[in-house]
Amino acid sequence: MTQKRAAAPQADPYFPAQGDTRYGVHRYELALDYRPAANRLRGTARLSAVAGGATLREFALDLADFRLQRVVVDGRPAHYAHRAGRLRVRPAKAVEAGAAFTVEVHYTGNPQPVTSQWGGLGWEELTDGALVASQPVGASSWYPCNDRPADKATYQISVTTPSVYTVVVSGRLLSRTTRASSTTWVYEQTAPTSTYLVSVSIGRYEAVQLVGGGSVFAPRRPVRQTGYVPSRLRREFAVDFGRQTRMMDFFEDVFGPYPFDEYAVVVADEELDVPVEAQGLATFGANHLGGRRHSERLVAHELAHQWFGNSLSIGDWRHIWLNEGFAKYAEWLWSEHSGGPRAATHAANAHEHLARLPQNLTLGDPGRRLMFDDRLYQRGGLAVHALRLTLGEGAFFRMLKGWTAVHRHGVVTTAGLTAHAAQYTARPVAPVLDAWVHRAALPPFPEPAA
Repeated sequence: MTQKRAAAPQADPYFPAQGDTRYGVHRYELALDYRPAANRLRGTARLSAVAGGATLREFALDLADFRLQRVVVDGRPAHYAHRAGRLRVRPAKAVEAGAAFTVEVHYTGNPQPVTSQWGGLGWEELTDGALVASQPVGASSWYPCNDRPADKATYQISVTTPSVYTVVVSGRLLSRTTRASSTTWVYEQTAPTSTYLVSVSIGRYEAVQLVGGGSVFAPRRPVRQTGYVPSRLRREFAVDFGRQTRMMDFFEDVFGPYPFDEYAVVVADEELDVPVEAQGLATFGANHLGGRRHSERLVAHELAHQWFGNSLSIGDWRHIWLNEGFAKYAEWLWSEHSGGPRAATHAANAHEHLARLPQNLTLGDPGRRLMFDDRLYQRGGLAVHALRLTLGEGAFFRMLKGWTAVHRHGVVTTAGLTAHAAQYTARPVAPVLDAWVHRAALPPFPEPAA
């Protein structure tokens, strides 16, 4: 197996206590047994990793308050200390710089969300089942990990639970095996994935296939799209997600090929404040249905994240606008394409709204407190619109496809976008992005370049 390049040496400036830059993980293998009635999780995690540029005499994993049964490094029991969400491991034999190693962690307990300023993050017990919503640092609520967005890895995840439940996991279903009253679901995610983008949904769902026809501009094999929906909501789902296959075709035309094998949508039988993005998977609440397509912009937003945020993952959380700004602009592009207001109209409305609000958010480094502020989404969309006007129509859409192709399954930064966009025009791009991304004052509404 090809070894993963050593992780960048800097800790995330917004979450310096998360993750460990001394090594990188290239594969997780998780075997979980979950009992919803007792909210009881028993897990075994096997991590395949590579040490960075120095000998590893110890290293850390992020893991919430579970009871540990044993920790093994390269087949030998390791010394460890586990408190305050950090599992510090000292191997019996130090790992040489650049060497591959494996870690096994056996654990059990009652998973709870990680406390944060945004509420609970990660594993959430539902009235009847569970779901995972980890952004930005909730992955440790259910498995030991190196919780940094740039540390991407492949996954195999096995979940055993009572057979009355359906289990949906980020990835492709490999097998489903029933023994007695329990069923084991095994999923594989072959594309590199950030820790916070791995999700599990457990509930009483019916599978509904959405059939797309491929692009009329460039016919291709339709992407497999599946909805997992409570039976009572199937009719509303058919309306509210009825245009998702057309949306997929359109986004493939403007962003490039869908970056994963398939796309799943779960509708939890609960109300959720906002949908939950994950790699190849999005989770909505029952409140997002209604049979009137009132949440279609959210359907577009979550689908667009499969390109911007999931395939193209941010180097650290300072760059979150690259996820949310492009997903917001995808909403506006879909509106324009599907007969609604044009992107320019949405941009003008957003600019008018932002002009009435405090000018204390810097898009390219909003700070931890403001990283999910609604202004970041709106201004991010405006920054993309300004880039469109600077480049011109043809160059802008070529730039988008180039951006997603060059960095497919990789890690991106704002500086990288600036350099990439500059290749598509003779006009200066850096001053435009500097005004929108690196300065707090709201620039004038962008006008087409002369």
